[in-house]
Amino acid sequence: MSDPAASLDAFACESLAALDASSLRRRLVPTARGARSRATRDGRALISFSCNDYLGLSQDPRVIAAGRTALERYGAGAGAARLVTGNHPPLVALEERLATHKGKEAALVFGSGYLANLGIVSGLVGPGDLVLVDALGHSCLFSGVKLSGAEMLRFRHNDPSHLAELLGRRRGKAKRALILTERIFSMDGDRAPIETILAIAAEHDAWTLVDDAHGLGVVEPGARAPLEMGTLSKTLGSYGGYLCASRAVIDLLTSRARSFVYTTGLPPASAAAALAALEIVEAEPERTARPLALARRFTDRLGLPPAQSPIVPVMVGAAEEALTLSRALEARGFLVVAIRPPTVPKDTARLRVAFSAAHDEGQVDALAQALAELRTETPNPHQTARSSFD
Repeated sequence: MSDPAASLDAFACESLAALDASSLRRRLVPTARGARSRATRDGRALISFSCNDYLGLSQDPRVIAAGRTALERYGAGAGAARLVTGNHPPLVALEERLATHKGKEAALVFGSGYLANLGIVSGLVGPGDLVLVDALGHSCLFSGVKLSGAEMLRFRHNDPSHLAELLGRRRGKAKRALILTERIFSMDGDRAPIETILAIAAEHDAWTLVDDAHGLGVVEPGARAPLEMGTLSKTLGSYGGYLCASRAVIDLLTSRARSFVYTTGLPPASAAAALAALEIVEAEPERTARPLALARRFTDRLGLPPAQSPIVPVMVGAAEEALTLSRALEARGFLVVAIRPPTVPKDTARLRVAFSAAHDEGQVDALAQALAELRTETPNPHQTARSSFD
């Protein structure tokens, strides 16, 4: 008689050995975060350049106080799915403010950004429809398409001409078409040509979703898409995801987005903290301008092309080399995590440097100096690998 537990463990051990051999195994490391971009790992005090808390609002006393007040008034959890009893007042207030901020009629908050894209995409398209995704789009965009059952085509990264070509050849065969892209790409830090994409979408009666997870509050938004999705866990320093759109679209997804309908609502403290953070974003433009300014200070110090966002990837190539460079920086007091496949394409392992309003100029200059000393040559940080296309 076979032993399923033994065969399962054997499979896991073989898979882990393969990951170890290619330097692609992931391990959780306890990390305590603090104010002014400080972190502690294994008892070592570090300055973190690996956090998406772009404005430092997760540590802001006003945001913490808002979360604490909601926690004491409404409790630790939502208690149920939002369509049951989990639609508590902080969530309602947050959605109203998000919709206003994005210039939309309504908003819908999900449990996370990943859950949002799963529910949005699969709730709007299905078999017989066509979805076109930027080749370097986030994993959750591709997962949402797979869940929907729609036909999926990848267009070359930030290449509107390729998008138009694919739509020209395939749009007539589909009932509906949906374009998925990001305002700021999370691993490369570059910006999508949103206005051009929207113009192409209009020519082909295609809907457009822009994932603004890494752009909210830290880059000028430019043109708005019909579907503006984002997260509460980065600039807003809390947790959750959202969609801003027309009232009709939000009402439809309230009934059809499975990742919304069948999961517990966001905790009241998370919603209240995000709302307080959004108010700060709108009231303090000098804070929102700071991350990009610091990122450009960094690229200037290293002679790199000017940063387009608070994210600057330092391309390395091999996964083991990226890990080695990350460890060397940690020994000097900097937390800059190595990003490896499959998060990024093969042979494009990198250090992803993320800047925050909580950093100061001295910290940025010290990191640039450390990198200059550790590397005799730094490749173009905006180089990206091109995927193959059928």
